[in-house]
Amino acid sequence: QVQLVESGGGLVQAGGSLRLSCAASGNIVSINAMGWYRQAPGKQRELVAAITSGGRTNYADSVKGRFTISRDNARNTVHLYLQMNSLKPEDTAVYYCNSEYYVSSYDLEVSWGQGTQVTVSS
Repeated sequence: QVQLVESGGGLVQAGGSLRLSCAASGNIVSINAMGWYRQAPGKQRELVAAITSGGRTNYADSVKGRFTISRDNARNTVHLYLQMNSLKPEDTAVYYCNSEYYVSSYDLEVSWGQGTQVTVSS
């Protein structure tokens, strides 16, 4: 299993920046792709950004050019980051870290963090 813990959320004014972090523990050698999702009140959870084990990235259109996802694969730990610049009130949501990991040669499962609140005031 893989456990994920997010940090770095908070309250920021529009136009400001925040950096989210996610620390992975457990069977980290099995981790494949990782990503950040968000869920605003009354809305479905949506993908914000994702990164493969090889470093290929993918972003939601709404955050392209403003957010940057990165990943640090150290020997004993994996960290996922989301640098958020030029924040807008519509970026307000609970942000979740997500990880795919192999449980066998062919089977993947998904872990989620507990979420961290990001609030952008206008």
